[in-house]
Amino acid sequence: MVTRLIVTLSWVLMMSIRFAAAATVTYNFNVGWVTANPDGAFERPTIGINGQWPIPQIEANVGDNIVVHVTNQLGNQSTSLHFHGLFMNGTTHMDGPSQVSQCSIPPGSSLTYDFTINQPGTYWYHSHTGGQYPDGLRGPLIVHDPDSPFLGQYDEEIVLTVSDWYHEQMAILLPAFNSKGNPTGAEPVPQAALFNETQDLKVAVEPGKTYLFRMINMGAFAGQYIWFEGHNITIVEVDGVYHQPAEAEMIYLSAAQRCSFLLTTKNETAANYAFVASMDTTLFDTLPEDLNYNVTGWLTYDTAQSFPAPSLVDELDPFDDMTLIPYDNQTIFGEPDKIIELNVIMDNLADGANYAFFNNITYKAPKVPSLYTALSSGEHATDPRIYGAYSNAFVLEKGEIVQIVVNNLDSGRHPFHLHGHHFQALYRSGEEAGTFADSGVGEADYPAVPMRRDTLVLYPDGNIVLRFRADNPARYLPTYQKPILTPPLVNKTGIWLFHCHIEWHVTSGLIATMIEAPLDLQKTLTIPQDHLDVCASQRVATRGNAAGNSVDFLNLKGENRAPGRLPEG
Repeated sequence: MVTRLIVTLSWVLMMSIRFAAAATVTYNFNVGWVTANPDGAFERPTIGINGQWPIPQIEANVGDNIVVHVTNQLGNQSTSLHFHGLFMNGTTHMDGPSQVSQCSIPPGSSLTYDFTINQPGTYWYHSHTGGQYPDGLRGPLIVHDPDSPFLGQYDEEIVLTVSDWYHEQMAILLPAFNSKGNPTGAEPVPQAALFNETQDLKVAVEPGKTYLFRMINMGAFAGQYIWFEGHNITIVEVDGVYHQPAEAEMIYLSAAQRCSFLLTTKNETAANYAFVASMDTTLFDTLPEDLNYNVTGWLTYDTAQSFPAPSLVDELDPFDDMTLIPYDNQTIFGEPDKIIELNVIMDNLADGANYAFFNNITYKAPKVPSLYTALSSGEHATDPRIYGAYSNAFVLEKGEIVQIVVNNLDSGRHPFHLHGHHFQALYRSGEEAGTFADSGVGEADYPAVPMRRDTLVLYPDGNIVLRFRADNPARYLPTYQKPILTPPLVNKTGIWLFHCHIEWHVTSGLIATMIEAPLDLQKTLTIPQDHLDVCASQRVATRGNAAGNSVDFLNLKGENRAPGRLPEG
């Protein structure tokens, strides 16, 4: 008892000192339609904020409280915001996916996101409703760290986004994609690639300086090969995790991945240098003749000098992120308490459309948001059946070591993202390696200090092994400092999606749901009234199982279902 009191008081004192300077940063976002033409080829309706696009960058320091007031002025679509990569510890209801941690925000309604950021790094925010973010509702989210181990090693920071771009709205593209008219599930090919939501970007630099580039792939589909002519880069962070410096000539960023790197400029200004993002065309079923799959920007030393076209490269050979070593040298978690094996399949159902499956289950959103089911179900909350047959729910006990094995039974790449956590990336096979069960890989083959991030690419017909602790990190612990005492009475629970971050595959069902310590969640979380109000305005229940049954939680009659299977033969 005495020891616990000392621990608690020590933590309170330490935190009061550490976060004395923490601020509340408030954003008022009116989400509505604007007109944009970022590639200079086609004007189209685009989702902006406060009448502008690109949308604002969210910026904070470690420890700050972020308040985002969102009003939906779209008129014809609902929306929500997900803050990609943030743990949302104690605030899983602020994570953003519609029908998972909240109801969507209908036109004319408002909702407030309110959370504390206790982790540094490079993130982004985007709509997590109805495949909407490729229409423009996507922007950087940067968390500065006054204790960064790389402070003093660079002079300035530069945020650089890369993305793909479609000339048609998702409201038109999605119904055609998810239809019997597209039985092979061929994803729409983007019309262009963009840097900072534009083309021909010129980034002013000065000679003899070192810059920290924070790079984010905010695209819907295309992975990107990225390189800077005449300059090497030194990777220091991926997906919000500091790593030991690693020099690279080229990197690959899938949709949703981030990479921060140091770049030192030359000591003279005689030339400007191209940097390039080249879309991964192996993802595309077709390659239109008029597609320019590259986008070029320039490190601009002198605006009076020419801006040369980039040189051809001999091969696309990016740095292997699996070789990165976390800065804190966190060792591999122990052998798992729970193993979740997921097989990725693409197939047709009885309506003739192509769907994406984990273990023959294609995701269908429940009638009640999964978080609200967990909060209202009492002791039934630990029974995965109540979250619906099509939510792919896995219930995790607090503190469990969880291993996810993903076998790709598909011929395409898939970037898999886990909400609420970083995972240790233990293993990734090469292409066409088959399932993990056939790999012969075991515990002794994993790295002692595995790379960590929140989004990892799975290769065609290959497999990956991920491991994490089901403790939704209580708060940010500087990864280069000695462990600090875990604060008492901190909510380490939540409802977290695991999904492919190709938006076409999200909409076609490649999603699983992690239900983390739901009984603890019931003791600690209260849903704000404005979150309940947006549900009520759409007549969405906030109590009950996936079918909306709050009397018999094991009766799923009436739940949202996928179409039936095609007949054999």
